[in-house]
Amino acid sequence: MSEPLVPDAAARAAASGASTFVHLRTSTCSLLLEVPVGDAAQASPLPRIVHWGPALDQDVDAAALVLAISPPVPHAAPDEPVRRHLLPMAVDGWRLRPGLRGARADGTAWSPLFTVHSVESDVDEERGGGWVTVNASDDQFALRQQTRLTLHPGGVLEIEQSLFNDGREDYLLAELAATLPIPARALEVLDMTGRWCRERVPQRHHLNMGAWTREGRRGRTGHDSPLVLTAGTEGFGFGAGEVWGVHLAWSGDSTVWAERNPVGVSQLGAAELLAPGEVRLAPGETYTAPCVFAAYSDRGLDGMSGAFHELVRSRPHHPRTPRPVILNTWEAVYFDHRLDRLTELADAAARVGVERFVLDDGWFGGRRNDTAGLGDWYVSKEVWPEGLGPLIDHVKSLGMDFGLWVEPEMVNPDSELFRAHPDWVLGEPGRLPPTWRNQHVVDLANPLAFDFLLERLDRLLSDHDIAYLKWDHNRDLVDAGHDGRPGVRLQTLAIYRLLDELRSRHPRVEIESCASGGGRVDLGILERTDRIWPSDTLDPLERQHIQRWTQLLIPPELVGAHIGSEVSHTTGRRHSLSFRAATALFGHLGIEWDLTAITPAEAEDLAGVISYYKQLRPLLHRGRVVRVDHPDPTALVHGVVSQDRAEAVFAYVQLASSPTEVSPPVRLRELDAQRRYRVTTVPLAGGPTAQEIAPPPWAADGIVLTGQVLMQVGLQMPVLHPEQALILHLGEE
Repeated sequence: MSEPLVPDAAARAAASGASTFVHLRTSTCSLLLEVPVGDAAQASPLPRIVHWGPALDQDVDAAALVLAISPPVPHAAPDEPVRRHLLPMAVDGWRLRPGLRGARADGTAWSPLFTVHSVESDVDEERGGGWVTVNASDDQFALRQQTRLTLHPGGVLEIEQSLFNDGREDYLLAELAATLPIPARALEVLDMTGRWCRERVPQRHHLNMGAWTREGRRGRTGHDSPLVLTAGTEGFGFGAGEVWGVHLAWSGDSTVWAERNPVGVSQLGAAELLAPGEVRLAPGETYTAPCVFAAYSDRGLDGMSGAFHELVRSRPHHPRTPRPVILNTWEAVYFDHRLDRLTELADAAARVGVERFVLDDGWFGGRRNDTAGLGDWYVSKEVWPEGLGPLIDHVKSLGMDFGLWVEPEMVNPDSELFRAHPDWVLGEPGRLPPTWRNQHVVDLANPLAFDFLLERLDRLLSDHDIAYLKWDHNRDLVDAGHDGRPGVRLQTLAIYRLLDELRSRHPRVEIESCASGGGRVDLGILERTDRIWPSDTLDPLERQHIQRWTQLLIPPELVGAHIGSEVSHTTGRRHSLSFRAATALFGHLGIEWDLTAITPAEAEDLAGVISYYKQLRPLLHRGRVVRVDHPDPTALVHGVVSQDRAEAVFAYVQLASSPTEVSPPVRLRELDAQRRYRVTTVPLAGGPTAQEIAPPPWAADGIVLTGQVLMQVGLQMPVLHPEQALILHLGEE
């Protein structure tokens, strides 16, 4: 039940001079919050996080713990130890980045002193976790602040914050950040960078004195998004070490950081990155910061990843039906939209087991190439004189559902929409921003533009039997103004509203978030969509890394993974169907390949891959994702283990030639030590068994081993050529 700690508890605790504590706990982590108690003469300061990390006993002596970790007063320091409050501020003597930055227009209220007027909490003793809400104010500066901390049963901490302006003048907000303490042993930092077609590239650093800060100024999450900023013990990996990670659930400009100083304190932080003047709170207005999700693991990155996956899968709207095999027409036909051509492609797709047919770019307005037509969301009479109905009917008659590509946030200068409403472009009055991919951004904070797009998309979905929208976003926001002020925040909130309204009107339509590939991958957009497109490249060698690191946050059933043609459209590399299939298997499987031009043998192999995927879907899309820390740098080992640990599937992927003649045995993880597993190889699409250089003795007939042996001793893999993958299936013997 909700338990008010202040002021009722304050009256009881003040007599003894004690603090009260809130302990939110799961099986993997604890959050211990100390609530200092004031009296009638002295207001209660903000609570502080005493501990965020390993799970503590439920009945831990919190007061003794505080005493145990309280620092002495060193020379050349404040006379009292600096306490890191829930919203750390300079007024407390805090010398790292503060939780709030802003001021009135005249420069006052720049250093508020918040005091608590209520704290409520609810501890879920049965499932674990719970929540605590802290309401505080500075009456002198007429500001109120609320922080709500929710520890989800899987171990993810959700931080929600708001700032209220109760004054008579505007308050100019620069930043409202969520910050969390990390211990001194968290000395390494990991995050992601990247670019188009090479998203999610990991980078590691030693956390020296100072700050490691990542700022995203693209108006969208970005191909170079840090995804999850992680600090950990030295040498942490996927299966070992302690890690603390934060993710900002926001699709606009952002900043995340890790910092430490010579005082001996460290923290992680995340916030929306605001432009000057972007948030000007009028009297009575409220700013609500984007949610920050944080996770701790003592089992390396996979432990943290598993907590994020459990959180995402617990959403009420998370897809519960099997993820259908998709055929997307882009790399099959590009802009060549002809009914006979596409019905032939649909026939070929149905024969190999495809369940969803998605018509990509080129179906609307004057869109015959990528320089024109965006914004004219009407079915092209030139290309589709009878409308989309004949194609949709044919697709449906084959047992597949139908999907469609859209890019509603963009407009081409060569379009009827732009010619009629050039003032609907996001930008500064009197000038146009630079074009990017021959397009501008529609200002969705303009009510007229918003209503137009809502009407067009609503009509499109109402008039056609469409089960799926591939929603694209093919450029950064540059010089993004709205009515003479910065517009990224308003644009981000508007796209959220547009998606929310469409989902309300068409709840059975699934939406994929695509942003020239993986340019908008975050839990803010995923709250409103059902799948993300991690990259525009289908090159399986690039995809091995991209999917591996995207799934640090996003579970595989929401990560689109397609089998492309033999020669990659984006890199020119040539890969076997076996390698392409083994890569695409570990996600939401799809195809982007002209199936009308493949050989009968390729069609048979592809049908076999799809059949195997359908068999594995319950495991792949509900199990634990496991990435093995393998000593051979030229090989990747990853897989999925069922929640009951009775079944697993792993991929051994040879990226390049190994520095040793024989790679060391692979030690698998997350198995049941006492179970006996039969391990067999799966020759997906005819390989790579037929091309192995040197198979191990067990490979021909499989082998039965206990989970303990597989985890502690390991299993010898074959010698593979570079850019080959071997699939291992583990079933209970």
